[in-house]
Amino acid sequence: MQQRTSVSLVFRGPPRTASFSYAPAVLASLNPGRETKMSDSRTQEIETEIASEFQDRSITCVDCSNPFVWTVGEQVFFHDKGLRNEPKRCKPCKQAKNDRLAAISAAQVSGVKQRIEVTVTCAQCREQTTVPFYPSQGRPVYCRSCFMASRAMSATA
Repeated sequence: MQQRTSVSLVFRGPPRTASFSYAPAVLASLNPGRETKMSDSRTQEIETEIASEFQDRSITCVDCSNPFVWTVGEQVFFHDKGLRNEPKRCKPCKQAKNDRLAAISAAQVSGVKQRIEVTVTCAQCREQTTVPFYPSQGRPVYCRSCFMASRAMSATA
């Protein structure tokens, strides 16, 4: 079992603190060439380096288009796990996506044909409508009348 070193971070802004436990290899990667056994002053140096490396960031959710904050603690977690991409969705939208995927998976396992309806805004006329599929990110979704009109236009062309 690896020995882990605990590092506490103090963030700028509103008073918040977080504690993270790092394996010696992670701490060594932050400062190559230095030993991993740390004194209190060395721990404070690493705390400062990690806190200055990350800052709270505002990101826009791809589903609801609302901004959300990617906190320093979450960024450190992503860094520790080796995750390269920043989050795309806020927590409520991520939970809703996970719930949708779980429902689809459960329906497939049980053999039940599940009919879905997703409420969307038509890309052409901007009216609310429902569609029987989950829209792909970045692709326009049309209401029935706009979809039929676009098909008629492409058939005549």
